[in-house]
Amino acid sequence: MQVIALRTLRQFWERHFQAETPIKVWYAIASKADWASTADVKRQFGAGVDFVGDNRLIFDLGGNKYRLVVHVSYANKRVLVKFIGTHAEYDKINAEIV
Repeated sequence: MQVIALRTLRQFWERHFQAETPIKVWYAIASKADWASTADVKRQFGAGVDFVGDNRLIFDLGGNKYRLVVHVSYANKRVLVKFIGTHAEYDKINAEIV
């Protein structure tokens, strides 16, 4: 999968340096993945991923300290970062429209 917005992820871990390793691990897995459906993602991440409408996925990173919201285009093999934040920051957004 092509992950779009690595810069956004990098900017976040520069502000929250404890998030760097979990984000890099997620990025390494996602960028090498070949997801065709949500079932493929669920097989790879199990309970660490939730699904909302419009092909949006919510990943729990760093022991659920951080949340990553992405939009996946399975046909185009692209993952677009929509939001990265702490769990508290995530609680203030609507993952379906962010």
